[in-house]
Amino acid sequence: MSIAFIFPGQGSQSVGMLGNIADENPEYGEIITSIFQEASDTLGFDLWEMTQNGPESELNTTRNTQPAMLAAGYALWQIWKNKEGATPALLAGHSLGEYTALVCSEALEFSDAIELVASRGRYMQDAIKNGDGAMAAILGMDCEDVIKVCEEIVQTSGRVVSAVNFNAPGQVVIAGHSDAVEQAVSLAKNTGAKKAVKLAVSVPSHCSLMDSAAEKLAKKLQSVNIERPVIPVINNVHVTIENETDSIRDSLVKQLSRPVRWVETINKMVAEGTDQIVECGPGKVLTGLNKRINRQLPSHPMFDAATIDKVFEELS
Repeated sequence: MSIAFIFPGQGSQSVGMLGNIADENPEYGEIITSIFQEASDTLGFDLWEMTQNGPESELNTTRNTQPAMLAAGYALWQIWKNKEGATPALLAGHSLGEYTALVCSEALEFSDAIELVASRGRYMQDAIKNGDGAMAAILGMDCEDVIKVCEEIVQTSGRVVSAVNFNAPGQVVIAGHSDAVEQAVSLAKNTGAKKAVKLAVSVPSHCSLMDSAAEKLAKKLQSVNIERPVIPVINNVHVTIENETDSIRDSLVKQLSRPVRWVETINKMVAEGTDQIVECGPGKVLTGLNKRINRQLPSHPMFDAATIDKVFEELS
């Protein structure tokens, strides 16, 4: 059996996430409390309080979502390790989740990563005026056709819109200027998309509007210590396994303004011999995507006490 762990990014957060674990299993709760306390000490505010009680608008703000999701994914990973669960052969994360994967691979220190993703979130928020950017999911349309839709809008409007998340067959997310995204949504609906909906996000991730954020992140990363990963991590940008620290830094910088190639990531895991995948983090968004990518590949969401114990029993 060859297991891969994957870590979700923004969009999987919810007020109250992980809260029931502490109630149902005190041992798990102690691990979660310790990790969120370390994150709170680094950030200078009570991250657990925000995660549990909101308000939702604050938790969903990029600068807060990113450290909250990192802490949640890492807490579940530490619970898994504490149970002496099987060590995965590969790791990967969707967008922000790549940072969680790098922490779990011991390439990044947790406290460094918390401070780093909080800064990343601020850079992203500062890159574009609130309301000027948007993202939308295009469903039931081939990725090549989505790309063509975006290119047409760019040519006619001179505004930014591009395909940024290749999440699953027939599910592509676009991002860019709000007006261009709206035009692309309308055109997609008129040219074959089954559904096209705007997403509730505060920044247009993974498009060229994030270039200024990427420049700031590049400078920030120069001061962050990165080690060779103990467990290989497949990155979003190139769908490769990078071991050299400069290559890891470069991939993280490029990730801000380039697409997340999730379909290719899962396919690479299969090519590397993966036959079981565990989604380690709140929710089960990635598990749903994985089933659309490869129905024969078992995927296990692990987000509360019951699913932790279930996955441990199934994969032990």
